[in-house]
Amino acid sequence: MRGSNHTETIAAIATAPGRGGIGVVRVSGAGLQAFAELLCARQPQVRRATLADFFGADGVAIDRGILLYFPAPHSFTGEDVLELQGHGGPVVMQLLLARCVELGARLAEPGEFTQRAFLNDKLDLAQAEAVADLIEASSAQAARSALRSLSGEFSRAVHDIVARLTELRALIEATLDFPDEEIDAEQLLHDIDARARLAALRAELAALGDRARAGATLRRGLSVVLAGLPNVGKSSLLNRLAGADRAIVTDIAGTTRDAIHETIHVEGIPLHVIDTAGLRETADAVEAIGIERTWQEIERADVVLQIVDARAGVTPTDHAIAVQLPAGIERIVVENKCDLAQLPPSRFEDATHGGQVHLRLSAKSGEGIDLLHDELLRVAGWQGHGEDVILARERHLEALALADVQLTYADEHLTRLELCAEELRLAQEALSGITGEFTADDLLGTIFSRFCIGK
Repeated sequence: MRGSNHTETIAAIATAPGRGGIGVVRVSGAGLQAFAELLCARQPQVRRATLADFFGADGVAIDRGILLYFPAPHSFTGEDVLELQGHGGPVVMQLLLARCVELGARLAEPGEFTQRAFLNDKLDLAQAEAVADLIEASSAQAARSALRSLSGEFSRAVHDIVARLTELRALIEATLDFPDEEIDAEQLLHDIDARARLAALRAELAALGDRARAGATLRRGLSVVLAGLPNVGKSSLLNRLAGADRAIVTDIAGTTRDAIHETIHVEGIPLHVIDTAGLRETADAVEAIGIERTWQEIERADVVLQIVDARAGVTPTDHAIAVQLPAGIERIVVENKCDLAQLPPSRFEDATHGGQVHLRLSAKSGEGIDLLHDELLRVAGWQGHGEDVILARERHLEALALADVQLTYADEHLTRLELCAEELRLAQEALSGITGEFTADDLLGTIFSRFCIGK
């Protein structure tokens, strides 16, 4: 066990706020059989749904519902767990929770039930985070990926790499225990096939990193900002992508004064599309504020769709906007109104400007929108392998990247056995942080504080 020293009984409402047919109060701690007898005036049956009254301190029933009792260690948290399923009214749930507090429980902190499951070895850290990801999933694909991580798929992949890395490290370190022996490093590396082992580890880690990066995009989505001169069709494109009239469209320049946000899903990937005020010089104070906010949204973007009028192409003014865009942000030039320009929808790369991607489409008719979908999926790194991705978090990506750096160093120092062994140790430590084998307490506090209460 990881050393859970929690002795307090905790309780929380585990269902969402509001009214519903059923509400659940969850309790976790030690010796909850006696707790249940005080609450329900009857002995709970192990892992059997029992119809029971839930009594207040005065002996008057608060509610009637289902009592479930899971004794330690065969429960979600690894402790005794009670689930009290009553009627889902806010007042009833609060009365039932208050009664649990009267009986000695304290209110649970956010994520505390899952944290106890982690500390009691019921879940590793990656699986625990998958619980929150499954609850927060914004698409069916994200939910399926989170469920795979919860079932341990991500953890098993990490453990497999760590096990093989540890084996290679052990073989190298074994020679360091005999400093008086004359050992030829090249011969040793040949005997244990170290170069091939390390190459295979790096390839497997790279493949896992690709799956994790795709999953991270699936989890957080892609921020897509529509930018350009006034009246080039930014708001029309937002409406087309959203499938609804979310933004006002007129022939009057400067109609859009503030950013309008809309989230759509393409192949399960959330695209957070932001329509912005047209970029131009203006004496209108309100429009100027809108333009300033446009640049703020651009600074935060993953990709900027620079909208231009297909009839005019990229004008000097459009080029002046392009050179002001922050470095490192993906830019796609969208030549809108291709129907008015009597040009077919198409994708091409402008060789005169470093292969800049251009898309010709019509926001009004919808022609070419599929080209835009495909291009955004390309930017997101999505390759249609949705059933293979891992719903990774930023800390997972950082750990995988750090392990890759350490393995690169290990490869570079392969003939210097002490340095190579140390780099392998650091890579092992980075990967083990994903599952929680080496994790600082303050990181655990940060992770679980973001969970909802009751989970």
